[in-house]
Amino acid sequence: MNTILGCIADDFTGATDLASILARSGVPINIRLGTPSMECSVGDDPVAAFATAPFEIIALKCRTSPVKEAVSETRNALHWLQAQGARQFYWKYCSTFDSTDQGNIGPVAESLLQQLSADDAGKRQTVYCPAFPENGRSVYNSHLFVGTRLLSDSPMKDHPLTPMRNSNLLALLEPQTTMAVGAIRRSTVRDGSDAIRRHLHSLAEQKIVHVVVDAIDMSDLRAIAEATIDMPLITGGSALALHLPELYRQRGWLNQSESIQAMPKTRNASIVLSGSCSAMTRKQVARYCQQVPSFQLDPLKLATENQLEQAKRWLDTQNGHDSVMIYSTAAPERVCATQEQLGRERGGELVEKSLASLAVHACNNGVQRVVTAGGETSGAVVKALGVATLQVSQEIAPGVPWTFSRRQGENVALALKSGNFGEEDFFERALGMLNETPDQ
Repeated sequence: MNTILGCIADDFTGATDLASILARSGVPINIRLGTPSMECSVGDDPVAAFATAPFEIIALKCRTSPVKEAVSETRNALHWLQAQGARQFYWKYCSTFDSTDQGNIGPVAESLLQQLSADDAGKRQTVYCPAFPENGRSVYNSHLFVGTRLLSDSPMKDHPLTPMRNSNLLALLEPQTTMAVGAIRRSTVRDGSDAIRRHLHSLAEQKIVHVVVDAIDMSDLRAIAEATIDMPLITGGSALALHLPELYRQRGWLNQSESIQAMPKTRNASIVLSGSCSAMTRKQVARYCQQVPSFQLDPLKLATENQLEQAKRWLDTQNGHDSVMIYSTAAPERVCATQEQLGRERGGELVEKSLASLAVHACNNGVQRVVTAGGETSGAVVKALGVATLQVSQEIAPGVPWTFSRRQGENVALALKSGNFGEEDFFERALGMLNETPDQ
């Protein structure tokens, strides 16, 4: 299949978030966990294990990488997507704009834009719109809101890696970029796509390259998508991509007969692995603890008491249960106390490696359904499992689909959830969907 849209996501759950939105169109989607090799054929490279799809998403783990490393990784991803013939490109970051003053959102966007417009500086402009109204994210007067609160007043202000204490997207972008930053307010967006195009053109004449666009409801996102359909690069959270498949069909770029992957049959045995400490994940973990056998990891015990081996032994005793959960999810004050003793990076690494090791242990013993909570956790788990390409299937909740791959000759189902996504019953809802899947 010809690739129409080439996407680069800054973490694994961000990739599945975007895939979930695009999957509503019914169009086949692949998520590549890392950039496939340019030199290898599809059959030779495990990351290129499936034939290309109309929508290709390369999932990287560069949200908090050093800027030079993130820029290099995303440029390699862009090269691969260009080689597949993609017509438009999408730089996907979190709907809470997780970034520091040094990057990586702005530097990556600027690098990709320069590469795509190398032969035509007149096309050197892109938009930024992390709004996702279905999940309570909106942008008004260039300020990002989470529900009714400014981003800086939300739980994201205490994020352990990217504490978001400024809600002004213009102020966040300006120190990250070398080219001018501007804005399009809701009053223009409300007037529709033609008004947005005119304003973009006016900003381009002023050499304003990076444009933050307001959006407070889904109709705003449609107008922005229509106005930017000819831009080589657009950037945002996942929701801005919702209307792209329809616009591509209107242009005759998509084959109407292409359809998304059905959910294959998997055994009932499942495991939930949660490393996220977000407010919503804490609620989800607390609820699921009441329903299934659960084991809590403690970074301090992982460092001093070999708790990983204890968790594996515990897991081996749970064979009579269809589902179990292992988690390190904890309240912010406990996370801070752990970081003070172990350091921010050390504590996170211990948890990620342990959850990844437990995923492998579980799957080697017959588990075929894995649910993860947290971007860092999800990335560590899929890498440890050796899964390189995911085919996207049914949406569980806004921003979270079931995905499938093959591991050691068998199907494996993976739901990779960003920390704040889903309702309190997410874990049981996700696994309940697979229990309803008919025999293939």
